[in-house]
Amino acid sequence: MSKLTRRSFMAFAAGGTVALAAGQVHAHDSIQSFSGAGRDPGPHDPIREAENPDIVNPPPTDSGTLPNLRFSFSDAHVRKSSGGWTRQVTQRELGVSTTIAGVDMRLNAGGIRELHWHKEGEWAYMTYGNARVTAFDTDGTWFVDDIGAGDLWYFPPGIPHSIQGLGPDGCEFLLAFDDGGFDEDSTFLLSDWFKHIPPEILAKNFKVPVSTFAKLPSPEDEYIFAAPVPGSLSSVAVKGAAQAKRTFTHHMLAQEPIKAPGGTVRITDSSTFKVSKTIAAALVEIEPGGLRELHWHPNNDEWQYYLEGEGRMGVFASSGQARTFDYRAGDVGYVPFAMGHYVENTGKGPLRFLELFKSDYYADISLNQWLAGTPRDLVKEHLQLDDAFMDALSLQKNPVVK
Repeated sequence: MSKLTRRSFMAFAAGGTVALAAGQVHAHDSIQSFSGAGRDPGPHDPIREAENPDIVNPPPTDSGTLPNLRFSFSDAHVRKSSGGWTRQVTQRELGVSTTIAGVDMRLNAGGIRELHWHKEGEWAYMTYGNARVTAFDTDGTWFVDDIGAGDLWYFPPGIPHSIQGLGPDGCEFLLAFDDGGFDEDSTFLLSDWFKHIPPEILAKNFKVPVSTFAKLPSPEDEYIFAAPVPGSLSSVAVKGAAQAKRTFTHHMLAQEPIKAPGGTVRITDSSTFKVSKTIAAALVEIEPGGLRELHWHPNNDEWQYYLEGEGRMGVFASSGQARTFDYRAGDVGYVPFAMGHYVENTGKGPLRFLELFKSDYYADISLNQWLAGTPRDLVKEHLQLDDAFMDALSLQKNPVVK
């Protein structure tokens, strides 16, 4: 059976039919397998099925059982506040995601994510607009910077910080925490702590009257709250305070990309962004028809965030197990440790996504490069492929091919 396109699939769905994968029945040879035009007369959701053609009509190479490796932020609960909104995809939403949890946050112009800190390291990628971030380091020094789309920040565990949307339209960003069990409600909030300290202790600590704390704001109102757009960086400088020696922001798009036949890759880890000790990242862009080559990662699980376009990922889990999943902008993908995989651009425009790892360094192993770097006869004995295949192997790694 030929593979269904998204367009042809929608045509089937509109007529009340769903194409089922052709499969061979091993236990009972006398029972005929479903044909490609088999009907699904029961309840079904043609819109969701059209978004997941490789689940409804999997490639014949798919086999066995793998956990779900996809969850969309569009299916995540949105928490609204006066200054913006937020939603999260953690291990609760995507059970296999043990190493990293993600948060998608939107701040209006002037909106403030209140002063806070975490037990986890916080890595972020700006997807839209402009923001101002502040931090206070362990040596008593302060940090403030203005950033835009494509920029990163990283705050180590325990470092207090804040984020504020700037003009003209605030910002949106992805947050990644180095623990899949992270929850936004586990954040240490400034307003929450003040509310749970006896007023007389606050008065003694700050050397002010107890009455100073009679009307503290509710933590529920402070989580993301509306505020005026701040002035210039110079206008908010803390007089008499020393500036931090560490830099907590990084301009990822300013990095020279690795250029390959089918796209580009930018890698940011502790070798280029020194403060980022627990999250390593790659920004991958694949041209239409291109492929993030067959590879795997030897350092940790891979957590993905799809920024633009449409694609599919095939994952090999050993022991004859393999599954294919479809992704689009706003989706989270996941690849457990050391599983072989590829990502193919199935759309008409570029496919852009982030690869994140709970690690201080980025590493991958190219299947093509590995075979090219292995004695020729040894490879031929394993795969029984001809000289034309052997000649096509490349000692140069091309992370994206076409």
